[in-house]
Amino acid sequence: MKLIGLDVGTKRIGVAVADSNIRIAVPTTTINVQNGTEFAEIAKIAKQNNTNWFVLGLPRSNSGNETAQTAYVREFANTLSQAIPEAKIRFQDESLTSVEAEKRLKSRKKAYAKEEIDSEAAAIILQDCIENLAVLSKGGKEPEENFVSTKDLKADATVKSEGNSMLKKFVIVLVSIVLAGGVGAAIAFFWYNSSLGPIYQVADCSQLEGDPRCDFIDFSVLEGETISAISDNLEAAGIIKNSFAFQLYMRTHNLADKVKVGEYRFQRTQDAEAIGKQLVEGAKNPNVFSFTILPGSTVKDVKNNLNKQGYSTAEIEAAFSKKYDNPVLQSAPASTTDGAEYLEGYLFGDTYEFYKSDSVEKIIETALDAMWDVVNSNNLIAKYQERGLSLHQGITLASIIQKEAKSYEDQRIVAQVFYSRMAQNIGLGSDVTAKYAADLLDPNRQVYTDNSLVIEIDSPYNTRKSLGLTPGPICNPGTSALLAAANPTDTSYLYFLTGDDGVMYYSYTETEHNQNIIDHCRSLCNIQL
Repeated sequence: MKLIGLDVGTKRIGVAVADSNIRIAVPTTTINVQNGTEFAEIAKIAKQNNTNWFVLGLPRSNSGNETAQTAYVREFANTLSQAIPEAKIRFQDESLTSVEAEKRLKSRKKAYAKEEIDSEAAAIILQDCIENLAVLSKGGKEPEENFVSTKDLKADATVKSEGNSMLKKFVIVLVSIVLAGGVGAAIAFFWYNSSLGPIYQVADCSQLEGDPRCDFIDFSVLEGETISAISDNLEAAGIIKNSFAFQLYMRTHNLADKVKVGEYRFQRTQDAEAIGKQLVEGAKNPNVFSFTILPGSTVKDVKNNLNKQGYSTAEIEAAFSKKYDNPVLQSAPASTTDGAEYLEGYLFGDTYEFYKSDSVEKIIETALDAMWDVVNSNNLIAKYQERGLSLHQGITLASIIQKEAKSYEDQRIVAQVFYSRMAQNIGLGSDVTAKYAADLLDPNRQVYTDNSLVIEIDSPYNTRKSLGLTPGPICNPGTSALLAAANPTDTSYLYFLTGDDGVMYYSYTETEHNQNIIDHCRSLCNIQL
């Protein structure tokens, strides 16, 4: 079952999608709020994912009260239910998701557009909901019991916590002690901080093999357990010093309602902050690791990440040199040109989990299978053939679209621009393909040192010089780009650019395009390719 997460704003709506079987929310696109057309866009996304299940972030004030933005989201949900009568909607309490989303994007140390913050926030909201839904836990309820039908949207279906009453009691107790003044305040402060420290103060357990202070302790968090019960159990297991102090820490840091069900392993050398962070991030099998392939990334990026994961260069190169028997590769050429990677474009962008003993071949095969699932479930082979493209050519076009536009709406327009240019025997003129050609021939930019040289590169991958599509994909396209290549918008534009403000500007003639560069692209259009 697919779920769609929405981060509803007054200007933009972030969108994320998750499969209840995979349980990982993936940011997909951002929709602009304008004249009610956003609801039609959401309906299209729902149809593409064959779902009518929605999770909407419901903001509240720090004290837990509803605000004007809360009312706006509720009204949005009502309108959504009219646009999609069969919709089933769940409100998910959210707080500062945009801040957390921006923090995540910054941590990736790559440039990102403002719109990506909204879709990342939607993924956070959806992931929080997934973790709380009983249907995704053993012995859980059916999803219908967790969602609100469109007939009863006024009922609040947010995930309920233990409430703020316990927090208020904790704060009252602590504040009362502090207000006693002098020695009492100092004792309270010392007690609280001391209680949050580790059971054992050990600098580095890796240097103390066999020391019982460094032993791991298995710990379970069960479905339905409150933070009070969890804290009591942690103290009883000798993992934390004091249940009361730990509860206070979790509540005052807004973590109490984010603890995830699962099996954990803790050490008595961890403090409350480390334990709380682990409980919020979720239980992880020490023999399992997560591996992410981002839409828009290249095989080179994937190889670098595999290196960071501990795989040797020799093992990685051997795995990527191997020929794979996967239906998604059915129309891929037997060889590549100009040093391009054979698997470029075919490793589907997603977050996967693997055992540390899994080979690189296993990782590649999983990503290829995921790409085939998207292609097959959306009937993309037939849809590309209707437009005169093989599957390989469709994925190639999607990869260029992926690099050129972020939102699904813009990707569809860009797709039609490229189709129109090819029909009129005009080169695609895509700078991202020129950059890819330069990366293949001169990755360190020792020869092609400025843009005027890059766009003149003599390579079939440089569509500023060559007609038609590139010989193969230039990156791994995401679902929206793959769908956009199959379902372009009906338009007669022949030019586009991304302005300094992040907005896409389209034009019919080269004169209009050049004016758009002057008016909207003084900085981005001069960035080194």
